[in-house]
Amino acid sequence: MFDWRVIGPGIRREQDGASVMLYEPLSADNFSAFWFEPAWWAARGAIRGAAHGRGTTLFFEDGGRRYALRHYRRGGLMARLSADRYLFRRELSTRPVREFLLLIHLHAIGLPVPAPIGARVVRDGLFYRGDLITEMIPGTQTLAERLSTGTLQVADWIAVGRLVAQFHHKHVFHADLNAHNILVDDAQRWWLIDFDRGDLREPGLWCDSNLVRLRRSVLKICDALPAGRFNETLWTALLAGYRDVKMRADAAAAPTQR
Repeated sequence: MFDWRVIGPGIRREQDGASVMLYEPLSADNFSAFWFEPAWWAARGAIRGAAHGRGTTLFFEDGGRRYALRHYRRGGLMARLSADRYLFRRELSTRPVREFLLLIHLHAIGLPVPAPIGARVVRDGLFYRGDLITEMIPGTQTLAERLSTGTLQVADWIAVGRLVAQFHHKHVFHADLNAHNILVDDAQRWWLIDFDRGDLREPGLWCDSNLVRLRRSVLKICDALPAGRFNETLWTALLAGYRDVKMRADAAAAPTQR
């Protein structure tokens, strides 16, 4: 299992006063603390767009590659107390560091996730603020966007089920599995993003809860769309894809009988 206490030999850690950043030097050879500053990219005309959700994810370009910069923001009732500050306990418990290290692991074992670039934690007394940079996956749409276009086929739902099963088979818990965090690229490869509060854990009831959460997300989106974008037949297709991966994994793990 993944050991959260280990940063790893290939990751650099730099501290400047109250600010600490971790990054992979091989992913971005000119990486610096300025990468976490939207104004710095704006001054260079490098911003290429943004995605709005709980907070804002900024897309920028450097050396022909595109990246996503996300500032951690609270949701729900806690956002009324503080929009982006979290209680600091220790560095390895901060949300940016945990997500960054988890992505390093997932990317290393070949799961379809964005390549992690760097994470920053800025102390503010007993609290901290944080940011994460990942490489942007080109030519993608979210599952939610594909739902809105009405172009999803049965094969797509099977592929989504297989995607989720891939992660569950590798013990990956996604804290917010929804139609906005599942992407498909131009080559019809499916990806999973946003591993804030994610973890590795033994498979259990949380796997079913993940699927239920995804189903609720899809139904909520479809409430505002024309009828027929989603139905029980398509959900059954998703579950079929999910079970297909699970059965293959179980068969591969079973001892060979002679």
